[in-house]
Amino acid sequence: MRAYWTLSSAIAVVICPCLVLGGCAGQQRSVTPRDTTCDGTIEGPTPAYITVWFHTGQPSERQTLGKQVAAFNAAQQQVRVKLIDIPEAGYADQVRSAAATGNLPDLLDFDGPNLYNYAWSGKLKPLDSCVPGSLRADLLPSIVQQGTYAGRLWGIGTFDSGLGLYIRPSILRRIGARIPVRVTDAWTASEFTGILHRLQRAGYRQPLDLSVTSATPTTMEWWTYGFAPVVWSAGGDLIDRSTYRTAQGVLNSAASVRALTVMQSWFRDGLVNPDMNDAFLRGRAPISWVGHWMYGPYHKAFPHDLQIVPLPRFGPQPSSGMGSWQWGITANATDGDAVWRFLSYLLQPAQVLQMTQANGAIPATLSAIRLSPAFAPGGPEHIYVQQLQDGFARPRPQTPAYPAISAAFAAALAQISQGQDVRQALDAAVRQIDGNLAANRYYMASEP
Repeated sequence: MRAYWTLSSAIAVVICPCLVLGGCAGQQRSVTPRDTTCDGTIEGPTPAYITVWFHTGQPSERQTLGKQVAAFNAAQQQVRVKLIDIPEAGYADQVRSAAATGNLPDLLDFDGPNLYNYAWSGKLKPLDSCVPGSLRADLLPSIVQQGTYAGRLWGIGTFDSGLGLYIRPSILRRIGARIPVRVTDAWTASEFTGILHRLQRAGYRQPLDLSVTSATPTTMEWWTYGFAPVVWSAGGDLIDRSTYRTAQGVLNSAASVRALTVMQSWFRDGLVNPDMNDAFLRGRAPISWVGHWMYGPYHKAFPHDLQIVPLPRFGPQPSSGMGSWQWGITANATDGDAVWRFLSYLLQPAQVLQMTQANGAIPATLSAIRLSPAFAPGGPEHIYVQQLQDGFARPRPQTPAYPAISAAFAAALAQISQGQDVRQALDAAVRQIDGNLAANRYYMASEP
């Protein structure tokens, strides 16, 4: 998961209810009709030509996907894939423009939380008829969970994401800190705060790297992805998931306020290092709150003194984030079976491993995980798999309103980190979210 929302674009979503793929306030939209995307037969002349859009993120991802497309095209004669990569910074705008003009490709990749707006607005085809039971059983449960909306499967990723605390065990032992060995051994919030203060007294002036450059975020999605688990662990949420009609009483609940007040104290007491990621790499911060994508650089810097432990818990049990880029078959695709032929190729264990070795993410299938030294049982990153399998990781709210929810929550966190009253900041976020929901008639989907 890489965040690319700016503060200005996020605020614009809160103010204007027109979301990812368009749609004006008050307008109801239908989800895709209950058709059969795949019938098991590639129809029409062969080869069938399909177009694939891919965001250009890490160069290694683009290079790997290019090789996979070339290998797929060379291995069979029925389907030919044309890959078009689009710079990540302008990707959302390009997708939005193509959707408005009916020019989406056959296969589209998108950041996980955007799926729900895409499905709601009718721009995707359901995948239920395409995915065989054997593959569904092999997928991480988190992959199925994040790809599901309104009871149907709309997206599948070849990898997932994970959050945790990277620590320098030698330094933690030096101050007498307990080191968790399982997800359920997570530090309590008060225990973690005490450890930070002890590290500060031991000479680490700002011992915690939260992967934020300053109190005012330049990227918004990290603030939601990275710190929603603080609220979840406490017993709160970003929206009432029983109805998806209000954030009142959950985002601004007493539990949420208590948890974020603790987090605010880390900023107030000077425990947070503003030198994002470099603070850990340079040895100035012995604890880094970040995701799987930093394992490679951190391991290179401290090959014999690095461990991943769960995030601190603010309630009965710890929590973590999940979700990353996914693939979806668009409503423009004329032959779902041809598109699925390529997507199913990307989900083969060897192909999943190729991509996850390139980007460091968690393999999406259990068969690929078993073949991965880093993520298999006993591997240094197996904790991410445990969190995804055992229910500690949660998807971000599965609603078309997600962009507005994320923007409001991230803005509230930025204000909280600057010292604003926690309850007031959360109340304001609730008003923004509920206003967006009401303006869009709660994103009601009329049955086709």
